[in-house]
Amino acid sequence: MTVLEKHIDLLVQTLAIPAMSRNEETRAAFLQRWLVKQGFTVIRNRNNLVITGGNDPAKATLLLNSHMDTVAPVAGWTTDPYLPVNGNGRITGLGSNDAGASVVSLIAAYRHLVEKGMAGQVVLVISAEEEVSGTHGITSVLPLLPALEFAVVGEPTGMQPAVAERGLMVLDAAASGISGHAAREEGENAIYHAMDDIEKIRGLKFNEHSDWLWDPSVSVTMIQAGTGHNVVPDTCEFVIDVRSNDKYTNERLLEILTVECASQLVPRSMRLRSSSLSKEHPAFRVIETLGMQPFGSPTLSDMALLSFPAVKIGPGDSARSHTANEYIFIAEIEEAIDRYTAFLERLLKSA
Repeated sequence: MTVLEKHIDLLVQTLAIPAMSRNEETRAAFLQRWLVKQGFTVIRNRNNLVITGGNDPAKATLLLNSHMDTVAPVAGWTTDPYLPVNGNGRITGLGSNDAGASVVSLIAAYRHLVEKGMAGQVVLVISAEEEVSGTHGITSVLPLLPALEFAVVGEPTGMQPAVAERGLMVLDAAASGISGHAAREEGENAIYHAMDDIEKIRGLKFNEHSDWLWDPSVSVTMIQAGTGHNVVPDTCEFVIDVRSNDKYTNERLLEILTVECASQLVPRSMRLRSSSLSKEHPAFRVIETLGMQPFGSPTLSDMALLSFPAVKIGPGDSARSHTANEYIFIAEIEEAIDRYTAFLERLLKSA
């Protein structure tokens, strides 16, 4: 069995095991058994797998990471999403593109580094809860790996490197008024106060522009108010979806919105940060040497939870993720193994 065939077989077996976010136990156990049989040292942290070539993971400086979990299958599948189909040069199954193909390709590339004696400071983490940015995913593993300096995050990018990624902040907003009887036009209508703030949000302009990412977006996506048709509401609650970039952090955008809006704004979390790789980083020289095309990604990944430089790259197409009849081409996995290997070898030699 060739290296490609072996890892295609691993992908098909993996996809047959349901692993929705926070319910990855069975898939994690299967992958752990498979990796141990291949001679890897595996440390299990909840449903996260830390794979080494027998080295001390606490001394690692380079992280390879992709995730085992999936979203729930959407409507429209014409086959069983948990019965992967391998035919006509593609594998169809839930999580095949996002990010099963990245997982098996990184495993193959990591094995290559081990066999060449180049894996001394490299650790591979197959993480859980990526699709929900859960606290028991990659963030629970990072304290075990204190010396990390760079990461390669496996996600479907067509094997082109995403050197920047937008962040996310969700705000719960509440406009206040004074209740009264609608017939007598009493009170202060909280809906109108909310409308004033929403209009200000619609008019926001951003004068600093990222080299890689779209300008920030600030969108009101949910609104709720009122208890009866004849009662002027004293509270109007709405939700704001905020997408940050490397010029406007979550903290900076919250400050701007707090100044602009009279409503109370409470962030649910500020941990999903935008990132951008400095053009002076050695990884950029490797990207140029290999003729890759760097770009900025609008989608979130575990890269948002890393506090050190990283690049997102993997086989497949982001547009296929979370869709019915999700698939990956076998040729894409073959290319990924080769490109990951070349990228990692050059990166380690340039360090």
